[in-house]
Amino acid sequence: MKCQASAMPLRPNTTKTNVLLLGVTGGIASGKTTVANLFADLGAAIIDFDIIARQVVEPGTPCFGEIIEFFGQGIVDIDGHLDRKMLSGIVFEDKEKRKKLEGILHPRIFDIFISRTNEITKNDPDAIIQAVIPLLFEAGLQHLVHKTLVVYVPREKQIERLIKRDKITGDQAAKILKAQLPIDEKAGMADFVINNENALDETKGQVEELWQKLKQIQAIP
Repeated sequence: MKCQASAMPLRPNTTKTNVLLLGVTGGIASGKTTVANLFADLGAAIIDFDIIARQVVEPGTPCFGEIIEFFGQGIVDIDGHLDRKMLSGIVFEDKEKRKKLEGILHPRIFDIFISRTNEITKNDPDAIIQAVIPLLFEAGLQHLVHKTLVVYVPREKQIERLIKRDKITGDQAAKILKAQLPIDEKAGMADFVINNENALDETKGQVEELWQKLKQIQAIP
């Protein structure tokens, strides 16, 4: 059974509601989850594409089987799950294999995103929903949301955090960053930017300020 669903969805239907969809992205290790959680503390819902991506490749799912069929049993760990670190290393080195993996994952992720958006909207027609999408711009998914936010840290800070977080070398970190659009380019494409290179309180202040702007946008007829 193939892991098939809608290939490239339109934005979830929010026309009869006051829902605002905010696409949250940034570079790897820029602190997207931290910022999303700060917004959640203010009342925003979160739909995290990374979490969905883990769910759709659980052992026994159609996507799991299709990934193993293409990449081989070598990417299965001793517990029978995908070795995500190994798989990431493979696709970061090979653009065509990365496209293949995205082609397997994205359709199912899109369908779950639309389903969860509809569920949140049904319960709260005035919701602000964060779609946390690491590769929002790389995959051309801006059409899924109303506004976009980049969580920004300088490239040097990304590398520093990535080395510490994943216990990898500087060269490995640089290769991972090379597979994404430069963070400064992403910032230039976004509707909003939050700088997350300094203290948490500073980031929190920016989040609270942007929250008020988002509520004002919602209030415009």
